Amino acid sequence: MSAVAKETGYVAEIERQVLGAVLFGADIRSVPFLRDEHFIADLHIILFRAIRAAHEQFGSTSVPVVAKLLPDDCDHAFRDKTGQSAVAYMAGLSSDTTLAGASLPRGARAVIAQWARLKLGELAGGIQAATADPHADATKLLQAAGSDFDAIAAEMRAGPRRKTRVSLAEAGSNAFAAAAEARQRGSGLTGISWGLVDVNRLTGGMQRRDLTLIGARPSMGKTTIGLSTAIKAAKTGAGVGFISLEMDADKLAARATTDIAYDWGVKVPYADLIKGNIEDSTLESLKAATQDMDRLPVMIEEQAGLSISDIRVKTELMMAEFEKRGAALDVLMIDHLGLVKPSGRYAGNRVHEISEMTAALKGMAREFGIAVILLSQLNRALEGRDNKRPQLSDLRDSGSIEQDADTIIFLFREAYYLEREKASGDKETERLERLTDATNKLEFIVAKQRNGPLGTVELFADMACAAVRNGART
Repeated sequence: MSAVAKETGYVAEIERQVLGAVLFGADIRSVPFLRDEHFIADLHIILFRAIRAAHEQFGSTSVPVVAKLLPDDCDHAFRDKTGQSAVAYMAGLSSDTTLAGASLPRGARAVIAQWARLKLGELAGGIQAATADPHADATKLLQAAGSDFDAIAAEMRAGPRRKTRVSLAEAGSNAFAAAAEARQRGSGLTGISWGLVDVNRLTGGMQRRDLTLIGARPSMGKTTIGLSTAIKAAKTGAGVGFISLEMDADKLAARATTDIAYDWGVKVPYADLIKGNIEDSTLESLKAATQDMDRLPVMIEEQAGLSISDIRVKTELMMAEFEKRGAALDVLMIDHLGLVKPSGRYAGNRVHEISEMTAALKGMAREFGIAVILLSQLNRALEGRDNKRPQLSDLRDSGSIEQDADTIIFLFREAYYLEREKASGDKETERLERLTDATNKLEFIVAKQRNGPLGTVELFADMACAAVRNGART
């Protein structure tokens, strides 16, 4: 090992393994994410570039073909650094590699991991040097470092976690298999249950690989319906991750407790539970009703100020934890979009920041094969309308939300506005009658559904107890 290798921790054999595998039979098409700049050694960069060119031009990556595409002056560089000709060096790689075709992607990711590790060291050195300047702007240094770290993290995620190329026949078989499974279950669900009959009927469930946005004004019930449906999905065996950027886990747990206890006839406002404003007998009833809550496959991540990169890391950690438990992460809920920290790449341009976030979350849903449910606040402008039911134009900050989301759902509670109206005489009587009728009604409005119909489902909601249930049927 050279002095440089000892100093940096560079292991040439990691790169030699991959180069040798491709030169002697492994299919380079299985590692489309690997690029020549991921290699550290100059000679290996030259070799991999020639290997790619050989495959693109001649459909072969054998030594004789690759040798013809090496730069004319590179043989001198090989002899100077290795004491061998380029052809002799390539021939020697065959004895180094233990990678078979199926394990080439693993080897390629090891090359990228080494590049990332050394790149981080390089960046750390640059940051240390920059901080020695007393005139350096710490905010700008942080923004630059964050952008660089995001770029490295993106490269580290190279390599699909699932098969991405299928024939139309294969895709058709998968669709029929999902439909047959839904029919066998007798539920019509191709996705994960919302735990709400009419919502399931309208949407087919929370769909894996889809981004679903639930938008509403404050106090309409975004967190309530997000948490309530998370619990219902977990009761069916689905693994649920809940990332809360606004509310701490204890308060979420209080809502979950009163929601679960509601089905047992124990109706306690979660605000009273949080404040401890309940009698001992009621507390014991709550404990009894929720004794199985810790067995539900739900993980809560409570941390403010997370960026999309942070959310991705948290999600991967959740996936690993579920895997340890012999389960899987099926649904990821994020509360809420307005509190996600922008990357700094667009320097305060909110439209572009939101576009970056929604595109990244849609990408996560597809890559991980999970349903991503994103909660979001709607534009305040709707408060000035007579009809305050949300519509697509109320989406906050960016039209890219409408573009990226597969399903867009709005929540509306007329009772919220009726409680705040002021009237007199006959209008006041009418207001009170409407309020009585609307008190426990929550409208679940499907305003966009890429692969299904639009419509509104009327749900029962006891907001004080954080309980959302199927609506009454006539």
